[in-house]
Amino acid sequence: MKPFFITTANHLSLIILPDSDAHADGHPVLTYTYSIYRHNASVLNRLNQPEKLLQLSKKDNRDYLGYITFEQPGKIFSYFADGVDELTSDEVLDVIDEINHFRDTPQLWMI
Repeated sequence: MKPFFITTANHLSLIILPDSDAHADGHPVLTYTYSIYRHNASVLNRLNQPEKLLQLSKKDNRDYLGYITFEQPGKIFSYFADGVDELTSDEVLDVIDEINHFRDTPQLWMI
């Protein structure tokens, strides 16, 4: 799965980066962890080199806003604000809704 882009209700543009790109029998496997970044040029430039976004230093990246883990899709989620900045509770709910929509709509997946 490739990164996808969302905008929250308060107009915060974000890049959602699934933390895995696994495939089984030719079918995409949905990841359970999604890293969240502000949508800006510095992050976009590094999307071609995802290892630079996912390395241990991401917690020092000012555009990194943490990650969401889907413990039970559609029911139980955890947001970990382990970056320099964090999302508000309303923004977290918006991101969860958008990720759920993405997960439930395979036509949106760029494989």
